[in-house]
Amino acid sequence: MTGRLVLVERYELDIIPVGRGGMGEVYAGYDRHLDRRVAVKLIRFPYGQYDETLVKRFVHETRVMAKLDHPGAPAIYDANGYQDPRLGTRPFLVMQYVDGVTIDHLVGEQGPLPVAWAALIAAQAAAVLQAAHERGIFHRDLKPSNLMLCPDGSVKVLDFGLAMFHDPELSRLTRSGTILGTPSYMSPEQVRGATVGPQSDIYSLGLVLHEMLTGCRLFEGDTEYNTFDKQVNDPAPPVRQRRPDVPPDLDAFLLGMLSKRAEDRPSQAGAVVDGLLPFTTGLRPITGVVTSAPSALRMYAGAVSRVIAGVDNPAAAEPHGGTPPDRRDDPPASRASSEDGFGRDDIARARTEARALADDSRYGQAVEVLSAVLDTAHRMFGALDKDVLDLRIHLAEVLFEGGDYRRAAPAFAELSTDLARRHGPGDEVVLHCRRQEATCLALMGRTGEALGMLESLLADELYVFGDEDSRPLELRRQIGLLQLGAGDTDRARATLTDLLGDLSRLYGEGHPEALRVRDNLSRLTM
Repeated sequence: MTGRLVLVERYELDIIPVGRGGMGEVYAGYDRHLDRRVAVKLIRFPYGQYDETLVKRFVHETRVMAKLDHPGAPAIYDANGYQDPRLGTRPFLVMQYVDGVTIDHLVGEQGPLPVAWAALIAAQAAAVLQAAHERGIFHRDLKPSNLMLCPDGSVKVLDFGLAMFHDPELSRLTRSGTILGTPSYMSPEQVRGATVGPQSDIYSLGLVLHEMLTGCRLFEGDTEYNTFDKQVNDPAPPVRQRRPDVPPDLDAFLLGMLSKRAEDRPSQAGAVVDGLLPFTTGLRPITGVVTSAPSALRMYAGAVSRVIAGVDNPAAAEPHGGTPPDRRDDPPASRASSEDGFGRDDIARARTEARALADDSRYGQAVEVLSAVLDTAHRMFGALDKDVLDLRIHLAEVLFEGGDYRRAAPAFAELSTDLARRHGPGDEVVLHCRRQEATCLALMGRTGEALGMLESLLADELYVFGDEDSRPLELRRQIGLLQLGAGDTDRARATLTDLLGDLSRLYGEGHPEALRVRDNLSRLTM
């Protein structure tokens, strides 16, 4: 054990790292307490100096990965920090040790993969992405070195280090002027700094699939800028030009994944799974990589695959903790005797506790705390009661901050309707809820719906606040970035150009908001 680094008297690290990423180094290690192999990721400070921004991003990655509980992603065992004599506290993440080969090494050693294996690897990765997207997590750095093929044929998706929720801290976690990601595997909207949704990961997965089928990268330039230019402007050629044995239907499906406009790609990773599975027949073991020996995981997956999709009772499938049934017309107060003793103080305590949990990024617990009192408060006081409305708003915001857009969107929709009944359609909170609902839809990949809602909202905000208020100005920027993310370059350019003119007139050309929009426009030249 001489020369090994031991963290918190528990984790023994091998001397040489097994991988490096944008945020750290990964070491194989050993857990003394539980007697098992582990993988440990240490944060890496690029300039040899402590960097609080990188620490925040590392902590964020830990929470993102821990939230993704899926057999296709490494399990998280621990997150901690140790005292580095030069740098102070250095965070580390302890993960499941995955035995296998990364896809870049596999393709490098064997060249183009059999069609069935390429389709199966991509389909498994898409299944993991579907699970991640359902939790509001986008990978944003999917590439062959982040996919590992295990001996039993299963695939692990590694390194969600650039995964970000729709977080107001994002601008502070992203260094100014830096485009996060790997140029050869970035979507056009990611290159342009536009709104990123599920289709961005689907595009990156399409690039990986193309590489598995051909043995070489699809878009790669002499410089980083040339690569960006190809990602944005060069259409993907049919893969059959290089490999005629690829089925025409698979070629067509892959071209759809690689469409430059996000709206022209599959809207969900689950659709990618469905589209690729028909091409996974005739699999044979990959010598030295995948064995034909019986696998407990394959047996388990085979059993699970026989579960009937869907449920007989749709009501039973409603997610726990969502908005309770509508009881606005019930008589208030003295309802069920079992609710004796429940009062408004209980609502206030729940909100205080949930706020503290959310401030610590413990969103799941915050949702549980709020949901535990909301149903009773709803029955006791009615849906339009001020305290109940405030509680519902708090729950919707926590769902949003935690990335649970599928539950947050209908919560905001119902709130905007109920708040409009109480305060009128021009109320500031009503307009805010409408914007949050549209943002949720955008982050779920429903770009067209989101744009329609935001454009309608802009007309109402201009009427209520005027064209010089910061709220409609910021909404115009959001619309422009969403248009850009959808691949509607001309409309995005017109929206952002008009906005830049108004910001420069109101605040001056050097104002931070004007500079942000100018930067967005500069990426349209790629």
